[in-house]
Amino acid sequence: MMRSMSEPVDVPITGEPIRLGQFLKLAGLAEDGSHAKDLLDAEEVKVNGEIETRRGRQLTDGDIVAVGPDSGKVVLVR
Repeated sequence: MMRSMSEPVDVPITGEPIRLGQFLKLAGLAEDGSHAKDLLDAEEVKVNGEIETRRGRQLTDGDIVAVGPDSGKVVLVR
């Protein structure tokens, strides 16, 4: 279960950057690639507080991705 937007869940990634579509699946914010595309097309995804519609958007360490009340933070693991 995800926490509220005030507390994004840390989602560790091993390589930077990661594409938004991949991150949505990894963070459990989208069930699969098709669901991620639907969320983006419906403008339901925010990156750092701004609506994002590009599935290929590159995310880096510290970016926060939100879908409704759920959010995840990109945490680079070195």
